[in-house]
Amino acid sequence: MAAPRMPPSRLSGIMVPAPIQDLEALRALTALFKEQRNRETAPRTIFQRVLDILKKSTHAVELACRDPSQVEHLASSLQLITECFRCLRNACIECSVNQNSIRNLDTIGVAVDLVLLFRELRVEQDSLLTAFRCGLQFLGNVASRNEESQSIVWVHAFPELFMSCLNHPDKKIVAYCSMILFTSLNAERMKDLEENLNIAINVIEAHQKHPASEWPFLIISDHFLKSPELVEAMYGKLSNQERITLLDIVIAKLVGEEQLTKDDISIFVRHAELIANSFMDQCRNVLKLTSEPHTEDKEALVTIRLLDVLCEMTSNTELLGYLQVFPGLMERVIDVLRVIHEVGKESTNIFSPSDSLKAEGDIEHMTEGFKSHLIRLIGNLCYKNKENQDKVNELDGIPLILDSSNIDDNNPFMMQWVVYAVRNLTEDNSQNQDVIAKMEEQGLADASLLKKMGFEIEKSGDKLILKSNNDIPPP
Repeated sequence: MAAPRMPPSRLSGIMVPAPIQDLEALRALTALFKEQRNRETAPRTIFQRVLDILKKSTHAVELACRDPSQVEHLASSLQLITECFRCLRNACIECSVNQNSIRNLDTIGVAVDLVLLFRELRVEQDSLLTAFRCGLQFLGNVASRNEESQSIVWVHAFPELFMSCLNHPDKKIVAYCSMILFTSLNAERMKDLEENLNIAINVIEAHQKHPASEWPFLIISDHFLKSPELVEAMYGKLSNQERITLLDIVIAKLVGEEQLTKDDISIFVRHAELIANSFMDQCRNVLKLTSEPHTEDKEALVTIRLLDVLCEMTSNTELLGYLQVFPGLMERVIDVLRVIHEVGKESTNIFSPSDSLKAEGDIEHMTEGFKSHLIRLIGNLCYKNKENQDKVNELDGIPLILDSSNIDDNNPFMMQWVVYAVRNLTEDNSQNQDVIAKMEEQGLADASLLKKMGFEIEKSGDKLILKSNNDIPPP
């Protein structure tokens, strides 16, 4: 007599085989779980059956890891594994009940172990790659908006899974792994990353390699940038190209549509300290570009990007005050402006004024705007700050700024930034106004140029007065 069969399970009025034993049954479940009502009425026993199939199929993968000759026999097992993951992935969509049921069966641990086995196989099979991707998708869905599941995923996945998958050659695997990391991270787990900096660095590298993938970007902008400790620890270990990638995201955060919150400001003050110190230490690296004009020196490009970040930071009124009193910053900015100005006048090089546009990719294009951004930064630092206004004067920075106002295709909007800087230097500062007025009288400043910039010199008795022409719109 044949053994009695278990009665079929009912799922939202649809009969499904029980126990689930074959691929077609799994595919039917996967299709059913695309509907919210089916997900919400799924019995817990369904997930136990799927887990049983997953565990059984895992043995074939374990065997192939021990004996590579068995890889060619994996096809049927990989099909079952893939469909198990698809089924579980779909079941978790916006359904915390299923997430909890699946988690409580320890399915997460089984899935993570299996994904790590996939990485060990290191064979190129489309079926393996598909199973790999579906496994990561399931882990992302089971953790989505479910703190308990996130905690379990973190326990099983950190750090091995992230170390294994963030640098995978398949961009979808990198994206799905990044999704899991983004979903699971919180303030407490960020401390784990500080002790495993290679994972954080791998995220930077992933964004660098796959800029169109949103998950690495979101990890950096929404998690990494909220931890000054992590950023500082990581920055020193990044390659120059990775530093540029990180700094680009800092700029994106500063200029984004969403304004920085009060909490963000306190964090970005810490970032500002790192950025300012790094710029002050490295600002003369740009001079390397004059000796090797046909090479792209990454250290110099980092310096250029650091300056870009400082310009954006000082455009934020909340961060400006901190950087206006940053020790040595103004002196260093004036110093590097003077050096590149003199170097550009001594011989023809990338810092010499140009009246011809450069093709994108030329080294001149890489340094485009560097000089004008130095002047922009000086103008920002002098905004309603008499101490910095006087400091620029003491450092003979005013003649330097005025002498930089020539049209220069390497520095678009140079005139506008010079005007901006002069206005901020002279606002409520009669001493600086006198300096410019006397320069004009002595022929050291071109009156027509000053007029074009929106200023004019008036004589009042024995005194020369620099006045702003209000008809000229601000830059």
